[in-house]
Amino acid sequence: MGIEKHIQVTGKSSISWKDAIVQTVQEVSKTLNGVTSIKIVNQCAKIAAGKITEYSVDLDITFMVEQAKQ
Repeated sequence: MGIEKHIQVTGKSSISWKDAIVQTVQEVSKTLNGVTSIKIVNQCAKIAAGKITEYSVDLDITFMVEQAKQ
């Protein structure tokens, strides 16, 4: 039986929303085993002088719960 767990994280980038997503998934994967999917919950950006200065994404990360060894 597989059990999934979800956490919500926020990632940021000065390049693009795609970069924010990719960098966030890479960082999360360093500490969570069994990451299986993401859902983009929200995207927003900060603007200064008429230009986007920071892209931000809220992600729902799904990963498998490890089963206890008996």
